[in-house]
Amino acid sequence: MGSSPAYPSDLTDAQWALIEPLVPVLSTRGRGTRGGRPPKYPRRRIVEAILYVVRTSCSWRQLPHDFPPWTTVYFYFQSWTADGTVDRIHDTLRDAARDAAGRDPMASAGAIDSQSVPGAATVGTATRGYDAGKKINGRKRHLVVDTLGLLIVVLVTAASVQDRDGGIQVLDRAKTVMPSLALTWADAAYSRRVQEFAAGALGIVVQVVAKLVGQSGFVPLPRRWMVERTHAWITGHRRLARDYERRPEHAEAMIKWAMIGLMARRLAPAPGRRPWQRTKAA
Repeated sequence: MGSSPAYPSDLTDAQWALIEPLVPVLSTRGRGTRGGRPPKYPRRRIVEAILYVVRTSCSWRQLPHDFPPWTTVYFYFQSWTADGTVDRIHDTLRDAARDAAGRDPMASAGAIDSQSVPGAATVGTATRGYDAGKKINGRKRHLVVDTLGLLIVVLVTAASVQDRDGGIQVLDRAKTVMPSLALTWADAAYSRRVQEFAAGALGIVVQVVAKLVGQSGFVPLPRRWMVERTHAWITGHRRLARDYERRPEHAEAMIKWAMIGLMARRLAPAPGRRPWQRTKAA
């Protein structure tokens, strides 16, 4: 990193060591990996630039000048989303985080939920909608997480898509990614149609956790709270407080990058990054 200033979203050497083997060797745009000049910018700095955007919500064009040019960063963000690199990094770190917690990397249980977020002006009418229940015009994130709150899959749709329809799609995707998944906890929005499809076609039991009698306002419910916490982790990244992405697959990639940063910090904590961890000067 040389003399470049360190941002809170930057990776430590230990965190980069977790990610580096999973990031393809860069090739010059328009050229193959053989011959030609070597890449001008290091992979680490491009990854850190993406994490910076996710954490700060700056536009691509307003990336600080100590990062590679925004066009280069955005090019690799698109490429790594399309070729599956983001999925490989995310899934590998999730397996490592589960293993570090003493869990089998292949989860058997999890939770499902959705979250509607406002769509920015960059979200086109073809991929946005109105959630009448939440009174939000934008997109909806359908998440399936494991019992640690780590993301298994995410599906981004228009906010007008009902949970019963999005639930079927995201559970189908989850079973492909995590064939061992056999039980998910959900709220009452996941109707009998979702439960019957999941049980019959996927071999997944969808167990509804009902609200407490007399409940008013938000109350953490058994088994369901784990996915609510994941929503909080995600929206703690300013880029994800609303949806800015033109394409739903890029919105999904942003969520995965947020979880990549979270899991890297969990697997390799950075000493001294928080005020109470800093040693006092003598």
